This record gives sequence, structure tokens and C-alpha cells, in this order.
Amino acid sequence: MIRNLWEYRCLVKRLAISDFKIRYKNSILGFFWSLLEPLLLLLVLYIVFAYAFPSTQENYHLFLLIGIVLWDFFTKGTSMGLNSIIGKPGMIRQVYIPREVLIFSSSLTALMMAVLELGVFFIFMAVSRVIPTSTIIYFPVIFIILFMLIFGSSLAIGALNTYYRDVQYIWAVVLQAGFFASGIFFDISTYPEYIKNILLLNPVARIILISRESLLYNATVPMWDLAFCFASSIMILIVGYLIFIKLEPGFAEEV
Repeated sequence: MIRNLWEYRCLVKRLAISDFKIRYKNSILGFFWSLLEPLLLLLVLYIVFAYAFPSTQENYHLFLLIGIVLWDFFTKGTSMGLNSIIGKPGMIRQVYIPREVLIFSSSLTALMMAVLELGVFFIFMAVSRVIPTSTIIYFPVIFIILFMLIFGSSLAIGALNTYYRDVQYIWAVVLQAGFFASGIFFDISTYPEYIKNILLLNPVARIILISRESLLYNATVPMWDLAFCFASSIMILIVGYLIFIKLEPGFAEEV
């Protein structure tokens, strides 16, 4: 897989940029929607949890925003990966390319959007005078782990959705449930131990938790948390790829 992605790196780049442009084609605000979406969600959640249900969390607006950005990255990446095979029937039927290229390019498109959103987050940090310390060095590693998790998940659901279109509806429900279970607007670490342990089985929830610790609260990320997230992403990547190569021979007949 790595060899194929490297050999077709130019195509991957073109597809990723093309998908990014097409996503906002005929939109007045264009790619600025990738910034407005998380900011509008931040506004809604901040009003609800800062006023209707007041939170005592320090820098709650930043706490919310980094959770929204990371979850949005996962949502967009997997949703685009879900449709990356069935959305390009011409490339599947008429041109030979390693099909994982299509999945990877969709993950890169989501990555470009996430980088823009992170830029807004860091601007908010600067305005709020929250200066990260040396613990910020953990964040690039965490972000790469999240990208691997997105790519691995996309390989599995993209392949499965090519055969069983019900997958897209099931995945929409999974994402909705995950939004409420990943600690976007609450601090998982404050929950009773048994509830916390259950919620943190979700690698995205753990990624959001340790990202906040490293960026906002200058806390050293426990190696166990990093190891768990890395192992989870590798396992999902392997399983996703095995599912993908098992189903790949029939893609042309199914799209």
C-alpha cells in the first residue's frame, strides 16, 4: 500500500486538491465555509454550555473549539472516504489505479480543511493570551495518529459501502453518537472512573482529551495514552486495509 501511494503521489495530490475545490464550487464564500462551520457550531455550543448550563472549565471557548476541530476532521475525513469509491465510477471502471489512492486523497482533502481550522484555533489562542509551553510538541504526533485513524476507518467503510449502501446510513448514526460520546463539550476526566474508562475506549475521545491537555493546560501527555491511541490507529489501519483488499476486486461491478 505504501509503495502504491508513493508511486502515485502526484495523482494523490491532484485528487486531493481537486476534491477540495469541488467541495466549495458555486459557493459564494468558498473554502471559508470550512472555517465557518466549526465556528458556528462553537457559537451554538458556547451559548448553551456557558450560559444555559454554565461550565467552570478554564478557557471553555478554546476547550470547545479544539474538540470541534478534531471531531470535524474525523467526521469529514471518514464521510468523504465513505463515498470516495462510489463517487468516482469512471476512474474505477476505465482507468487502472490502486484504489486506495482514492481513499487516501479524500483523507488528505480533509487534512487540508483541518489545517485551516487549526489555524483559526491558534488565532483564538493568541487572542485569548493562552500561550502553549513545550507540551505542544505532543500535538503533531497526536494529529498524525488521528490522520492514520481516519485513513484506516475510511478504507474499511469506503470498501463496505461500495457493496452495501446501508453503511452510509449506519455510519451517520455512529458519527452522531460519537459526537456526544467523545467529550466535545464536557471533560471526560471529571467523570467517575468506570464511565471514564468506557468512554476512553473510543480513540477519538482520548485524542481530544490529550490534545487539550497538551495545548491548553500544559500537561505532559501520559505515554500510555499516546501508546493506546497509536496502537488503536495501527490496528484500525491494518483491519481497514485487509477489508479493502478483500473487497477491491469487485469494485468495478458494484459502482
